[in-house]
Amino acid sequence: MTPEELAELTDDERALRDKLIADADEYGTAVVEVPAADERSGPYAFTVGAWRRFGVPEAIVVGLPPGLGADLVNLYVKRAAAGERFVTGIRYKDFFAGRPVVFERVFKGRYPEFFGSAFLVYPKGDFPAVQIIVPTEDVIWPWHPHAPEGFARWQPILTDSLKPESWTPGVNGP
Repeated sequence: MTPEELAELTDDERALRDKLIADADEYGTAVVEVPAADERSGPYAFTVGAWRRFGVPEAIVVGLPPGLGADLVNLYVKRAAAGERFVTGIRYKDFFAGRPVVFERVFKGRYPEFFGSAFLVYPKGDFPAVQIIVPTEDVIWPWHPHAPEGFARWQPILTDSLKPESWTPGVNGP
């Protein structure tokens, strides 16, 4: 961030930026948890600082209960910081609480809506991001035709099309 950009921040924005950077420096990443906007949408959690610290994409998970989303993105950063790399469309079995997950790239057009405070650290939005997608307990993914009603709305896929784009479900991905 340039001195001019820093000067344009409010005191609250500067304090939040300093906290995000301090948390990332101390813990490997800062985690931001955002409550659901209404009963039709899910809460979400995302990382800030994983790209800056470890050169790995920032991560977001949508639709998990408060606390669980933060635990999942922290687990991702811990594993990625240790050198593990995650490929979109691959099902990672037993990744989190006995459940598989799959990763998808986040469309940059969704960054302002879902990564707002990350722009305090990356003002130009120049960071990659992946979404960690979690199925139901019965391992049904949001895009599946038998997914529970509202599941795709509760856990939207943050691509341009709102569908998996890095793989074809049921063909070369879950």
